[in-house]
Amino acid sequence: MSSGGAESTQTRLEELCAAFKLPTIREELVERLSSAGHEKALGALLEIFELEAADRAERRCDRLRRASKLPLGKTIETLEQERLPTKLARQVQSLCKGEFVDTCENVLAFGPPGAGKSHVVAAIGHALVERGRSVLFVPAFRLVQELLAAKRDLDLPRALRKLDRFDVLIVDDLGYVQHSADDAEVLFTLMAERYERRSMVITSNLVFSQWDQIFQNPMATAAAIDRIVHHATILELDVPSYRSEKAKSKKGSKA
Repeated sequence: MSSGGAESTQTRLEELCAAFKLPTIREELVERLSSAGHEKALGALLEIFELEAADRAERRCDRLRRASKLPLGKTIETLEQERLPTKLARQVQSLCKGEFVDTCENVLAFGPPGAGKSHVVAAIGHALVERGRSVLFVPAFRLVQELLAAKRDLDLPRALRKLDRFDVLIVDDLGYVQHSADDAEVLFTLMAERYERRSMVITSNLVFSQWDQIFQNPMATAAAIDRIVHHATILELDVPSYRSEKAKSKKGSKA
């Protein structure tokens, strides 16, 4: 093994030991094997450590996927990207890399019913899970119900801390939330808690000018939009309804 290769192997072994939280092995392994004349064994050890790293990554990915509650099958592979405008397709591919999570930015997907908003954001969520990010996908109505129940039980802070464990919170169909003052209050509290700390991905059939239907008064609406949009990517799904297209296709095939 060349000196450069030996140094590379040693560096990678030390990185993996640190990742596995094995400080003593990190300090002692290479030095002891080298002093005993077993430098050639380092390559085999590195192969084993890499297998362990891959296995841990796969197990973590499985855990994250189960916890995410993402819709099965709604991945980037099953997304009909040819239906999307070029700009939107590029945005989706970029978001799948997860850089927006590092900067705690938000994503807002707007479009009419059936445009594919849920599939797009679920596909992004699956891609993030593959990269080791913690994601939770939840319909807006269910999220609001859970937060309202926690508030009634004087347990809202704990419920918010539980959601805070997720790097990305995907809230689907915000426009269908029942419009009451209590709904608006818990939603605004959630947005304020995550502001510049964690990312949110929201789908809505209501554009910003219609969000007063959700937050009830102009001041609350403006404050919510300000927090969500301050650091955000906006996806505009100005495409025909996927379900309508499928229905027309089936009707045409029977004709």
